[in-house]
Amino acid sequence: MASAFPTLILASSSPFRRQLLQKLKLPFECHSPNIDESRRENESAQDLVQRLAYEKAKAVAAKYPDALIIGSDQVAINAAGCILGKPGTESNAISQLKDCSGSTVVFATGLCLFNSKTHQAQVACEEFTVHFRDLSEEVIKQYVALEQPLNSAGSFKSEGLGIVLFRALEGRDPNALVGLPLILLTDFLAKEGIVLPFS
Repeated sequence: MASAFPTLILASSSPFRRQLLQKLKLPFECHSPNIDESRRENESAQDLVQRLAYEKAKAVAAKYPDALIIGSDQVAINAAGCILGKPGTESNAISQLKDCSGSTVVFATGLCLFNSKTHQAQVACEEFTVHFRDLSEEVIKQYVALEQPLNSAGSFKSEGLGIVLFRALEGRDPNALVGLPLILLTDFLAKEGIVLPFS
């Protein structure tokens, strides 16, 4: 185990990722990366989130030359294999949830732990599956009006009222659904000599 805890940076402005990382009871700072998140031609969802997680971490590395930097990115993939982005508007959110009703959506979350001193990166993708209930248009509209999930991929917040939209959840780490797979991150940290719980 390392004798002292290194500087840990969460390359994200997401309050949800910050809350998740706090579960590990480690000191960390947040720094929002500024990168182009456009999807490349023929890039799979899994490749996209892993690349963006790496690019987010790498973008922050210049400011923190001796740190462990966490980058993460997430997309939702519907039953037809289409990537669901952030809806942005209520009408788009309602449309997305109508498409999800009664079907299965896979959330792919890319995670990167970048050591800015050694330039070593650990990168992987964690998937989590959501099985939606059959949702009436009235229920969908009520949900969107109440929770305003306009900046959430898939148009719901599983950490909030969104849980009522599901009939089942399937995956190794429920934290991945919110946007930061802590089981995988714990594995990555161990490879950097940080075995949790850290004292």
